[in-house]
Amino acid sequence: MPLPAADRHHSAMTLALAEARAALQTGDVPVGAVIVDAAGEVVAHGRNAREARSDPTAHAELEAIRQATASRGQWRLDDVTLVVTLEPCVMCAGAILAARIPTVVFGAWDDKAGAAGSIHDLLRDRRLTHRVEVIAGVDAEACGQLLTGFFRER
Repeated sequence: MPLPAADRHHSAMTLALAEARAALQTGDVPVGAVIVDAAGEVVAHGRNAREARSDPTAHAELEAIRQATASRGQWRLDDVTLVVTLEPCVMCAGAILAARIPTVVFGAWDDKAGAAGSIHDLLRDRRLTHRVEVIAGVDAEACGQLLTGFFRER
């Protein structure tokens, strides 16, 4: 029997948090992402790698999207869920929309650059041809504490 959605989201967020912690090893902001299929199986994962690769586009979401499209050999990801520890930014929201990802689950809100409901709401903008179901606040405390600790140490 499949797990209820809330349990699947929590399980995937646990994996995304592990990715976020791994980003600390390269001095990157600790954001992690996983892409899971309908059964909850991991299709792809990513973590922030801007510092590691000197690439401003190496956000966790884009790393996971690139991995998922490469492994599937297609750009359309219309049967997966993206789970990320921090609310996606405008760049990542654009990539999510372009990949046709139907559902995004995130932990902590980003009151400085968020594009899934805090500052902007690109993922649910009715003027666009694709809209995304957004589930916010999954393991928000753990996600937020990881980020707060990182910036406090800097």
